[in-house]
Amino acid sequence: MRSIVFSAVVAAVVFVVHPSQAQDAAAGEKVFVKCKVCHVAEEDKNKVGPSLHGVIGRTAGTHPDFKYSEAMVAAGKSGVKWDEPTLTKYLHDPKAMVKGTKMTFPGLKTDEDVANVIAYLKQFSN
Repeated sequence: MRSIVFSAVVAAVVFVVHPSQAQDAAAGEKVFVKCKVCHVAEEDKNKVGPSLHGVIGRTAGTHPDFKYSEAMVAAGKSGVKWDEPTLTKYLHDPKAMVKGTKMTFPGLKTDEDVANVIAYLKQFSN
């Protein structure tokens, strides 16, 4: 009985300290409209910004045929890979994470928008 109570308390504490963010790809598609001026996710096509098709797992600054800023290339060389935690940080404040990036977008303000955009991008990644 004690182990059940202990497990329940630990689960509750973990949930409160690290609440999981529900992800909704359909909601993310609506938020991604802000990104579509410069990026495409549905197909592998560069625009003003690099294609985001297959971005999950990609090393920063490495999409073929796109001229990245020196800062983004350096971020990739330092080991930055686009996974969920890294994208979360970047999408909140791109210029803070990669100082010198060419991306002018100021970032998404809510955790929910960020989580939903990542869910949307996951659909177009391996």
